[in-house]
Amino acid sequence: MMKQKMEVKRGIKGLYAITPDELNTAELLRKVRRALQGGAHVLQYRNKAAVAPLKLQQAQALRELTREFNATLIVNDDALLAANVGADGVHLGGEDGSVAAARALLGEQKIIGVSCYNRAPLAMEAVRQGANYVAFGAFFSSSVKPDAVQADVALLQTARRELHVPIVAIGGITQLNGADLIEAGADALAVISALWNASDIKASAQEFSTLFSRT
Repeated sequence: MMKQKMEVKRGIKGLYAITPDELNTAELLRKVRRALQGGAHVLQYRNKAAVAPLKLQQAQALRELTREFNATLIVNDDALLAANVGADGVHLGGEDGSVAAARALLGEQKIIGVSCYNRAPLAMEAVRQGANYVAFGAFFSSSVKPDAVQADVALLQTARRELHVPIVAIGGITQLNGADLIEAGADALAVISALWNASDIKASAQEFSTLFSRT
């Protein structure tokens, strides 16, 4: 078994909200504020539609907003952007560079998460390299990534036994299927569509947050 000591100010737990591809910064902040009011503990800034100057502007604004709520801010893909805005960490996909490179840029106290898809060995190697958390998925059909590889709930059970870092589940997660993932070992549920497409974002976030108090 592998054990990893986390020395970070904030953690990875509960509702892990991943931002939508919103180009209007004011609207993005409005939506995120509602999610944080509803209990989202972690916010990942991810905007595939934005150009670099807009990403910097939005990430800086989200840094201030997450501080207001004492929430964890993670930047998707871009360790340099995370460093420039003082984010709590970065999330790395399969083609986003190494854990070592991100660590060298961000320092020892920042959080580094790694997408491990449906591969437990990849997660074990990421932790060995110094990742602070790992993410698995997609567990269900996802409109954001319809071609994503599918992960089985049993993977969470295996990872929970073998790894001693937070585990994030992602992919088509809703209030109806999220409890099973928490029960299987997920520390956090990464959500996009079921949160931002809700008619009441705050209420949706509250429903997700309630799932963690039931398990």
